[in-house]
Amino acid sequence: MSPTTTRAIGPVLVITIDRPHVHNAVDHAVLVGVRAAVERLESAPELRAGVLTGAGGTFCSGADLRARLAGERVVDDNGFAGLTRRRRTKPLIAAAEGNALGGGMELVLACDIVVAARDARFGLPEVRRAVLAAEGGLYRSASVLGRKVAMQLALTGEPIDAERAHQLGLVNELTGPGKALETAVAIAERIAANAPESVRQSKRVIDESAGLAEDDAWALTQEAYAAVKASPEFREGARAFVARKGAR
Repeated sequence: MSPTTTRAIGPVLVITIDRPHVHNAVDHAVLVGVRAAVERLESAPELRAGVLTGAGGTFCSGADLRARLAGERVVDDNGFAGLTRRRRTKPLIAAAEGNALGGGMELVLACDIVVAARDARFGLPEVRRAVLAAEGGLYRSASVLGRKVAMQLALTGEPIDAERAHQLGLVNELTGPGKALETAVAIAERIAANAPESVRQSKRVIDESAGLAEDDAWALTQEAYAAVKASPEFREGARAFVARKGAR
C-alpha cells in the first residue's frame, strides 16, 4: 500500500499521508508521493486546488527518524516531503487533525490556508532532539505568528493547541474532531469555482510581495493585473457582468 494517496474530488486534489502506524512520519516514499501529487496538481488544468491531510486522526509528526538513520532522504530540492521549498501556482490547504509537529508544522506553514480540528496541536520540538527546524519552520512561524511567539515555540519546543493557533492567525478555520478534511475540501471547492487566472495571480502577489518595497509591490500587482486582463475569463466575466446589469 502506498504511504501517500491522492483522490480527485472534482477540481480538488486531496493528498493524504497514509502512515498512521508511525503518526504519518515522513520517509523517502512519502517524499516521492507528495512530490508527485503536487506536480500532478500543478500540471493538470482540470485541478484548481489541493488539500493536504494525514490519515488516522493525525496530520504529520515530522521526519521518520528510523528512516533517516537508515540513510533515507526526506528532503530534496523541493524541501521536506518534496513540498516546503516548492513554488506553487495553485492553492494548497492543510487539513490538520491531531499533531502537526516538527516537519509536520513546516508542511502546515508551507500551505496557503489551514483548517484544523480543535484537537490539533502545532509545534517545533527540534531543540529537544538537538536538531533545527530547517525547512521553513523558523522564519515562516516568525512571519505568521510574530517574533515573540515563534521564539517561544522554537526555543522551548512546546506545542500550542488549535485554539491558540487560530487566535494567532496560523489556523483559518476550526472544526470539530474528524471534520477538518470536509471543511478544507469545501473551501477548496469555493476557490476552484473562481476564475483560475485571477486565483493564480492573487496568490502570486501575496506570495511574492512579502518584503518588497512599496513601489516594487505595486509593480508586481500591475504585472499580475495585466496577466488577468489578458485571460479569457476576464473577457467572459466582463461580458457576463454587463449582461447582468442590462437585465435589471
